[in-house]
Amino acid sequence: MTSAVLVQPDFRGGESQADLAYREIRALIVTLELPPGSVLSEPELQARLGLGRTPIREALRTLAHERLVEVYPRRGMFVAALDPRDLASLSEVREAMEPFAARLAAERRTDDDLIVIDVLLADIDAIAAAPDMRALIELDQRIHHHVYHCAHNDFLQSMCDQHYMHALRIWFLALDRVMHLEDAVAEHRDLLLAIRDGDADRAAEVMSSHVHGFEAEVRRAI
Repeated sequence: MTSAVLVQPDFRGGESQADLAYREIRALIVTLELPPGSVLSEPELQARLGLGRTPIREALRTLAHERLVEVYPRRGMFVAALDPRDLASLSEVREAMEPFAARLAAERRTDDDLIVIDVLLADIDAIAAAPDMRALIELDQRIHHHVYHCAHNDFLQSMCDQHYMHALRIWFLALDRVMHLEDAVAEHRDLLLAIRDGDADRAAEVMSSHVHGFEAEVRRAI
């Protein structure tokens, strides 16, 4: 399996030890470094992340709420099972939320947001010239996180990010068999341009097409 880094968005500009533990453990789960079904040991996570017991425990509670961790009384905590059949349900939710987020992004993007969009567009061009799997995955995450951010709705951003992470976990499962990753990332160019231009209808349309295409491509690979 191709190793890749999970981009870690920071929604509040700063974070507690529990926030850090949450982001780090979530990254290990989503990228399958902690495989589905594996036992989660608080002492091992403390040693691995260099964090205390309390933030690790708080993080695991949050991840259990987000269905990335499963808790069984008297048995312990485990990384949630990964069922590719969840892809259809995830896509239904994403197809409802993410085009709406893209629409809001086109309507609400700020001057600072536009600066980041220009950087992302330049990164798309650079990757198109020399495709690299690790860089492509990281760029896809950065683009999605920024689109959610540009909607300037913290609740929507959090929900989009949470469901995107579940979809990304399935993507990592099928990564070695995904054939058109470059096309999927390049499709974001139209999305970013629509947001930059303030074309809300176009932004929503492109995002809807992208989420649908993601499901179809991953489904062919699993």
